[in-house]
Amino acid sequence: MGSKSAANTESLLDELQTTLAHGTVARRVETLRKVTDLFINGAVDYSDEQIGLFDDVFQCLMEHIETSARALLANRLAPIDTAPTGTIRALAFDDIIEVAAPVLSRSERLDDETLIETARNKSQAHLLAISIRRVLSGAVTDVLVLRGNDEVIHSTVNNPGAEFSERGFTRLVHRAEGDDSLATCLGMRPTIPRHLYLKLIAKASATVRERLEAAHPRQAGEVPTAVREATRRARSAPVAITKQTEITHALIKSLYADGRLDEFQVATFAEAGKFDETNAALAALANVPVAIAEDMMLETRAEGVMILAKVGGLSWSTVKAIINMRGDLSGTEPADLQTCKATYERLRPSTAQQVLRFHRMQQNASPAA
Repeated sequence: MGSKSAANTESLLDELQTTLAHGTVARRVETLRKVTDLFINGAVDYSDEQIGLFDDVFQCLMEHIETSARALLANRLAPIDTAPTGTIRALAFDDIIEVAAPVLSRSERLDDETLIETARNKSQAHLLAISIRRVLSGAVTDVLVLRGNDEVIHSTVNNPGAEFSERGFTRLVHRAEGDDSLATCLGMRPTIPRHLYLKLIAKASATVRERLEAAHPRQAGEVPTAVREATRRARSAPVAITKQTEITHALIKSLYADGRLDEFQVATFAEAGKFDETNAALAALANVPVAIAEDMMLETRAEGVMILAKVGGLSWSTVKAIINMRGDLSGTEPADLQTCKATYERLRPSTAQQVLRFHRMQQNASPAA
């Protein structure tokens, strides 16, 4: 800091000491204004140590000032990239939304841990403020989707900077039933996993389908195709194949061709909740098209998974991981693993091969879309 700034700081520190010891609320507010002015005017030049000093000062003054003064402080500090983190965190946790909202929605000094803690414990208004941030990670949106009301959900899904985990997308697909606006927004998000897109389309209203066609006029003819296919237990639909899905399928094909696709890889994919990777790997090991494997994977019951796994020569521990993954991603009731294990152990590879041949014949006999 320059000599003038240093002198101002020393003067303010003397004033602060007097204010904290004997000052009225009005004097604390005025001192807070002066400290804020001093910080903002030199924010880009302060060292971490100096910012830490301001942090302590702000938090001392905030303890005994009225809501309007805290709200003003939040609005002034929210856009500052070097704002004191302790102060910003304290403002974010404030129960009064007028105080918390400016930093929750704009401050880059809040980390995911703080945002998640706030989203888990504060009001819907706090969640709404978080939902409009420039960038939202999947970890944060998981909590918003889990706890948020309709307004929070819509705000989050409409945020182009929001990322969603597969678990988050799964909850949103369930939430979108009967909500055409939400279903449309979900259908237009490029990162929605393919199997969840198919489920969304299968349950979508005619209005949603028309909106998706209007939003993607070049693919308008493909949306009805996706609908027809999805209602036939979600067989493959071109509109649902994202670029990422294509990349995943190509990667698994390459691993298989190089002899590097084994049971350990399949189990790793399943335990990580990676549906596309697991599905493509099962298809490769069972020597069937990905579309057939996906059809069997999306069946309500677990028999399809067990047929593919038995043909692929997988152990029960890997099959169990795949069944658990399906349950986690679909949000359905957990499967009876003991019954599944007994069925899998009784299932003969020759029987599984016969069932798989039936699935191939069934797909080949399906009428063209």
